[in-house]
Amino acid sequence: MASVLQPTDENLELLRGVLRDGDLVAIPTETVYGLAANAFNSSACENIYQAKGRPATDPLICHVASVSIAQSIASFNQLSRHLADLFWPGPLTLILPKAKVIPDIVTAGLDSVGVRCPIHPVFRQLIESLEFPLAAPSANPFAYISPTTAAHVADNLGDKIDYILDGGPSALGLESTIVDARNESAPVLLRHGALGKTEIENRAGIKLTDLASSVTQGPAVAPGSALKHYSPMTPLVLSTNPLEDHETESSACLLWKKPAGNISGNVFWLSANGSLEEAGARLYAALHEIDQLGFKQIIAQTFPEEDLGSALNDRLRRAAAK
Repeated sequence: MASVLQPTDENLELLRGVLRDGDLVAIPTETVYGLAANAFNSSACENIYQAKGRPATDPLICHVASVSIAQSIASFNQLSRHLADLFWPGPLTLILPKAKVIPDIVTAGLDSVGVRCPIHPVFRQLIESLEFPLAAPSANPFAYISPTTAAHVADNLGDKIDYILDGGPSALGLESTIVDARNESAPVLLRHGALGKTEIENRAGIKLTDLASSVTQGPAVAPGSALKHYSPMTPLVLSTNPLEDHETESSACLLWKKPAGNISGNVFWLSANGSLEEAGARLYAALHEIDQLGFKQIIAQTFPEEDLGSALNDRLRRAAAK
């Protein structure tokens, strides 16, 4: 089983050595936990695919400590530099033309690469002393619920990897937003995430074409675009009112906000007061919890179709796909 390590100076130096040697480490970020390897090491990145059971057509995101390092692995234009200046470090991934130094296995053979600069303090402690970016998808079996705690990683990948760096629960709890910034005149939103489309447009003064709900076959420019993804083992269905739609106590009801009155043991909620930010931070943790309780199905409440609500609905729709 994997060793779960606290972020002491000694442990961080140990894990840097593990990564330099071409091995895998599960790492915390503000979005979800990632399964990291040296992005310049093809064999190490291949081990990510094997540990996750991830198809080779699904590219990996490269994580960096700074814009200057990002510019060494991808070609930036004026728009991408503007977006990086506004939103990095943070939960935004940019799709850009890749440099030759990035192996094809990282990008699923495509000439583009996803690049992100996370803000999580423990992640930054780890990577700022490394000589290479980290390729890191979510640290879970492919298409299962993303992990937001070290315990989630240990439960689901603990027998496939040796080390998990514990940085506490992920503060945002949803994957990064992905923008294809290669065409400055027509940037594209490829994945809804923790950073809202409206905030990007308003702060950057741009208009995004929204293709985030599309489903891809074959190599995808952005990860997370498979029809079925983020799925618990328990069958999940969507509803605008789960309390009315559930038939028996064998169904778990997952609500956006805490209901009034008496609450039965099969009712769960993501926020006491209906905060979308709290719901986003709690969604995956709640699905992990409910998935262990033996219910026959999960009836999940949908969200307002705007910004973070759109990201949450995207995750639920893919989790419910057959």
